[in-house]
Amino acid sequence: MPVAARPPAADVAAGRVVAERHCRTCHGLDGKGVAAGIPHLAAQRERYMLASVKDYAQGRRTHAVLRDLMGHLGDADVRNVVAYYASRVPIANVPGSDIGRSHLEQGRRHAAACAKCHGEDGNSKFPGTPTLAGQQPQYLAAAIQEYHQGNRAKGMARSMLRDTDRLELENLALYFAAQSPVRRSAQPRGDSAAGALLSVKCGGCHGARGVSTDTATPNLAGQDFAYLVKTIRSYRTSRRNWGMQRYVAGLDDRDIDDIAAFYAAQTPKAAEFVPSSIQEMAEKCDRCHDPNDNPGMVAPRLRSQDKDYLAMALRAYRDGRRESSTMHNLSFPYSNAIIDSLANWYAGQPAKPETPKP
Repeated sequence: MPVAARPPAADVAAGRVVAERHCRTCHGLDGKGVAAGIPHLAAQRERYMLASVKDYAQGRRTHAVLRDLMGHLGDADVRNVVAYYASRVPIANVPGSDIGRSHLEQGRRHAAACAKCHGEDGNSKFPGTPTLAGQQPQYLAAAIQEYHQGNRAKGMARSMLRDTDRLELENLALYFAAQSPVRRSAQPRGDSAAGALLSVKCGGCHGARGVSTDTATPNLAGQDFAYLVKTIRSYRTSRRNWGMQRYVAGLDDRDIDDIAAFYAAQTPKAAEFVPSSIQEMAEKCDRCHDPNDNPGMVAPRLRSQDKDYLAMALRAYRDGRRESSTMHNLSFPYSNAIIDSLANWYAGQPAKPETPKP
């Protein structure tokens, strides 16, 4: 059986000509993206760039200009221009105010505005003010967003957050979710034992003894008694949730006091899915993306890449707009704030040289 002929070696000089003619407008001759959201190609892996070009040509990645361009370049042109950009010096990003900052660092910065009422670590000491420490992050982000938009009637919280964007709100929620909750003071009234029986239906959503396993459903264990009473009663009038409204409709004030007493007496527990550090997340990514880990892996180099491009790409994998079951499964739990934090971290890392080929 005849052996298939190897393609001729790439011509870097010819690749520069292709880059000058077709690629420099977006990627520059030095391989640096000319605007936010355009990836750097300098020193990127050849095998990854070749695979990406093929994806654009076959429509697995959607970019009208690139797909059209692939129809005008021959195989030799593609090999040459890829070799040219792979030979360029890695781009050194100039760190901005948020480059390298984790979601917890950015969240802590915004949490200062909340400390007067909720405590610096989210453990409030004021009756009627909820504990935020250890709360489920997706729920907390949605609740903060409701205050931000004025859908929850709390003027002070709304005024504190009026200049905060959605990503900053997510960082704030993740910061408080990562803090350790402490048990509040004893409840002034209510029968905890009676509340345990009444709370059976609540456990289906809020978890055993008020510790939720769903990032979108709040923890109730160890929460402030007065806040719980006020919140449960609000489903009779102003707050909208079909399940809560139906259940609360059958409760009198004494029942509500008992349920609140039961949950307030439980031991609080911090939310489970809150990455303690971006470095820990990056260690998992580096199993494929670290250039010294597996030279045969068709995965891009991430260090010193444009942070906006990294964030857009990771969101595309998470949302199923780029084909990769592995990347989709890994990124599916990530909020935009975590993705942005991970992109910031990689953008702030110096590029590492490839392992020399034997």
